[in-house]
Amino acid sequence: MRETLGHSTDAAANVIAAGYFRSYSVVGLLALIGVLFVAVAFGAARLLRPVVPTPEKLLTYECGVDPVGEGWAHTQVRYYVYAFLYVIFAVDSIFLFPWATVFAAPGYGATTLVEMFIFLGFLAVGLLYAYKKGVLAWT
Repeated sequence: MRETLGHSTDAAANVIAAGYFRSYSVVGLLALIGVLFVAVAFGAARLLRPVVPTPEKLLTYECGVDPVGEGWAHTQVRYYVYAFLYVIFAVDSIFLFPWATVFAAPGYGATTLVEMFIFLGFLAVGLLYAYKKGVLAWT
């Protein structure tokens, strides 16, 4: 009787596993179809486009003005760092508003408060790191 019960349990587990893997096979098949669709589109575009290189087409285009000087320009990294810091604090504000609504709900007060202070602590450490590296000093 024990073997019959074990066989029944194994069969049920196999049915569940088959359904589980079948659902993932559908996702994999759709991903493969998507990749093939993009590959075929790029391949067709490459085969159908006209290829007539001229010196004008190979010239770098700058807003209708002939380029002057080198193609390399020095870019100030600090502007990107300011943009990055802005994005960090914008994400912070996105998390603060839902936190305030959950904090107001009954039963979530202490846990939510601790979680948000941990989150704000990580942001403060990042800001302190940026300050110590001199990123926030405008020169």
